[in-house]
Amino acid sequence: MRTGKRLLEVFCLALLAGMILVPFMQVITRSVFGFSIPGAGELTRFLLICLVFSSYPLAISSGENIEMAELRETLPSTIKIWLYKIIALLSIITCLFIAYAAFITVQANLNKATPVLKIPYWIFFSTTFLGFAGAAFMHFHQGFKSPRPNPGIGL
Repeated sequence: MRTGKRLLEVFCLALLAGMILVPFMQVITRSVFGFSIPGAGELTRFLLICLVFSSYPLAISSGENIEMAELRETLPSTIKIWLYKIIALLSIITCLFIAYAAFITVQANLNKATPVLKIPYWIFFSTTFLGFAGAAFMHFHQGFKSPRPNPGIGL
């Protein structure tokens, strides 16, 4: 699992670098050379969409997903443990449902592409599918396999 996480981190880093580099190159070519790169805006949006959905499992694995834990933390330990498991189960179901919906969307858009660069739409939706399937796995791992991470102090 460590190798898979490392590969996902590198992939997300490459997406982020591309998302920064494309607009930077657009500004340079426009300012210095007087022309713009066709499809730069489209490619930047594509990279942003892929980055958001691909990095979701990383946010969960590092415990950086958003939680509203104030009420839960005041509960007794036995109730708190069961509540963690219920939340994990609901999170898994939700992520799998969204992954399923994304999979159906991939199937429906196999022959469609973006207008300028002709990037197939199924690539966008595949990152959604893979991101939420990975998120379901991470929720399972955190909620049922490993001890609950300690919440941040003072934040």
